Order: sequence, then C-alpha cells, then structure tokens
Amino acid sequence: MAEKLLNYVNGEWRESKAGTYLNVPNPATNQVIATVPLSPVEEVDEAARLALAAFPAWRRTPAPARIQYLFKLKALMEENFEDLARSITIENGKVLDDARGEMRRAIENVEVACGIPMLMMGDFAEDVARGVDEYMIRQPVGLAAIICPFNFPGMIPFWYLPYALACGNTVIVKPSERCPITLQKAFRLLDQCGFPKGVVNLVNGGADTVNALLDHPAISAVTFVGSTPVARHIYARASANGKRVQAQGGAKNPIILLPDADVALTTSIVTDSAFGNAGQRCLAASLAITVADADKIFVPALAEAASSRVVGNGLEQGVHMGPVISPQSKARIEGLIAKGLDEGAELVVDGRNPSIHGYEEGYFLRPTLITDIPVGGTIAKTELFGPVLGMMRVETVEDAIALVNSGEYGNMACVFTSSGAAARKFRYEADAGNIGINIGVAAPMAFFPFSGWKNSFFGTLHAQGKHAVEFFTQTKVVVERWLGTWERKF
Repeated sequence: MAEKLLNYVNGEWRESKAGTYLNVPNPATNQVIATVPLSPVEEVDEAARLALAAFPAWRRTPAPARIQYLFKLKALMEENFEDLARSITIENGKVLDDARGEMRRAIENVEVACGIPMLMMGDFAEDVARGVDEYMIRQPVGLAAIICPFNFPGMIPFWYLPYALACGNTVIVKPSERCPITLQKAFRLLDQCGFPKGVVNLVNGGADTVNALLDHPAISAVTFVGSTPVARHIYARASANGKRVQAQGGAKNPIILLPDADVALTTSIVTDSAFGNAGQRCLAASLAITVADADKIFVPALAEAASSRVVGNGLEQGVHMGPVISPQSKARIEGLIAKGLDEGAELVVDGRNPSIHGYEEGYFLRPTLITDIPVGGTIAKTELFGPVLGMMRVETVEDAIALVNSGEYGNMACVFTSSGAAARKFRYEADAGNIGINIGVAAPMAFFPFSGWKNSFFGTLHAQGKHAVEFFTQTKVVVERWLGTWERKF
C-alpha cells in the first residue's frame, strides 16, 4: 500500500485535511509509491502562525547553540546516507551515483552553515567622529518559506534550510508534489535533532499552497527553484507582498567546443553533462557550439557516446541514465524534438520511444543528438529539460561567445579548450553566472553562491554560502555616543 505523506508542523507529524491527494509514481515503473496532500490555505496559515510564534525564542538562542542542532543533523544524514540516496532514485529516477552526489552536496551545505558564528559577524568602526562609534550587526529576517523543485529533492532544500535556521529564522518547507518522499525522510531526521517546536516545518501541496505562502503576512522571505515562468510569478507575487525573494528559473546552458580540446575527456564530460539525470537539471549542457572544424571531431564522438549509454532503472548497476519525471514530460520532450526537426535540424541519434526491457511502463527516453539546429529555432532556445543535446557550428570563438550571450538565460556556460587565452576570453566575456572551463557541470561548492543571470534568476542574493547568510539576515547599523564620564566605584 502506498505511503500517505504527512505534514510536519510545530514539532508534530500531522495528517492533512486536504480534499485532494496526488499519486506519486516511481518514474521507472509507473507504480504508485506514495500519495501527497494538496494542503489547503488554512493549514498553511496555521503552520505560518505557529512558526512565527516560535521565532522570538529561536532568534534569542545563541548562534553557537543553534548550530548544535545542525551538527546532529549532519551526523544523522551521514548515518542515513544510502537510504536518502535510494529514496531520490526511486521517486526521481536518477541513477544511484547521481543521487549520492546530490546528498553529498546537501550535507556539505549543512557543514558550511555550521560556521554561522563567523559567517554572521558584522563590522565595527571606532571614532567615525570624535567620541562616536558605528557598527553593523546581522539579525534574522523572521519566517522563511522554501519552495522546492522535483529534480533535486534532496539537495536544493539544503541550499537554504541550514542557513535560514543557523541565522535564527524559522522555516516552512514546501516539497515538490512530484518528489516529496525524500524530504519526508529528511524531516524525520530533523525531528530527531530536537529543534524547538515551530522552528522547522513541512507543508505539502501544489500551486494553491505556494500562493498561500507567497501571500501570508507572517512570511518575510521566499526561496524557489523551478522554471522561469513560475520563478517570475514567485518573484512578482512575493515581492509585491513585501517579501525578499530569490527565485531560480530555467536555463539553456551552452558549451563551446574548440578544435584543440581533448577529445576523449571532453566527450566523456559533455555526455555526462547533457544526459546525466536524464537532462533534468538546471546545469545540464543542452546546446553545443562547435568552432571551425571541431564539429568533424565531436559530432561522431558524441554520437557514439550517446548511443552507448545504458538506460534503465537507476537502482541497477551499470545503468547510466534513468527515466524522465512523468509521461507528460516525456511527451513534451518528444514533441519539441519533432518540432526542431521540422525546422531543419538533423537527427543524429534518436532517443524517442525506447522500450526498456522489464520497465515498459516507465517514462524513458534515450539520449538524443541533433545537429545543424537553426539559430533562434526551438532546440536552440527552448529549455527541453530532457536528454537532448543540440549542436550548431560557428567559425570563430568570437562568434561562439556572441551566440552564448544572445540567449535569454544565463545560468551556466562552458568552454572546452587547451588554450588559456581562449578560456580567459570566454570567462571574461560570457554572460552567465556559473562558468565552466573544461568542466561540464559548473556546480558551485556550498561555500560559493549558485549564481544565475538574466532569465535564469530573479533576485539579488543567490543560494549557498555567504549569499545565503546575507539573504536570511537583515543588517542593522548602530551609531552611538556616550556622554559624561565614567567613574570606577569600589
């Protein structure tokens, strides 16, 4: 029988009174593994009121005491590492090694947040005028809402959660209704940590639940990762309600392949970038731009690599790529491939409508490689969010960089070359927030911000590291003068 997922509010597991529950299928088998409630507005309101009530005491808890809960959480996540990783694979479809990498980055963010006694320190200047001192301190913003995507159900919540808590905020997390199971497990670990009631909360739901969070007057800060249209909605609605917002949107990540790039290494890295997690990550390479004669080298090399990738259940050894998240996603990706071909692109490797033995009901595509895609065409500009790599050719590095910068997104851009001059030119001129040089997935470590530019990000402060600390705190500047004399009394 499928597990009925619960909310976690005020330190208690609660069954939602939602009138609607959604099935959560395993995308590799199409078997329902859980049901998730679409929590009504009333339950959001109750969670927000209780979390806000818990804020004053949590804020007054010294930072060194707050991080003790995170140290315990880190230990529990290590102890339950394999269970969490398997949960990601079962509900999302990605291969187990990718799920392990995801959880490793989640734990890394908890570790960084444990440095909050230093990361949250302010500034002091003595004698800014005669007898006048001035200093800046950081204080928590209040109650924060974290709205999570399906593609990294274990990692992305931890871009935000540990920093918000360490800074003294209380939190409500809204998992993706497509992949809510891993966070259910993570919250069982949070429950074991002994956080005070109301400090950390989980409310399941869909669009109405999200809008209730965006509108609730008790919530001061909102984070989101998802598609650009939804990110724009989140940013507009939450900021109109006076909240600070960071909303990570979609991407169309280009990579430039120069003729002097190492063929074997580049082919391996690009293949992993384009087809890892079935292309369902915001840093997946989805557009390869070959310069000069590089296409003669890399088109056949990438075609062979794409054709040889093993597709199947991510829990099984030897599998390189799992399914996409839903039958609707599969149909959308196949439709976009067909449209790209109608516009004149050439299909080199066709991954549509595969039959995976033993998993015929799963939502599978195989890696797809398309060349000669027109500039401005569907494959060139659309975020497919699937295992599809489009390729186009230009004559010079300058042409390639201009093509990169012409796109509406700016999440990641990469170059593969053995030329330091070309790499520096690209690093300096490319309009993207995450840059890779001979790197296919330029994912920042937890102590660097996950930068995004243009329509890939709405806000000013990004996830992770110092940016997260700044986002979850507000600055207060104090200017003080003391009059009179001090006499020491015995």
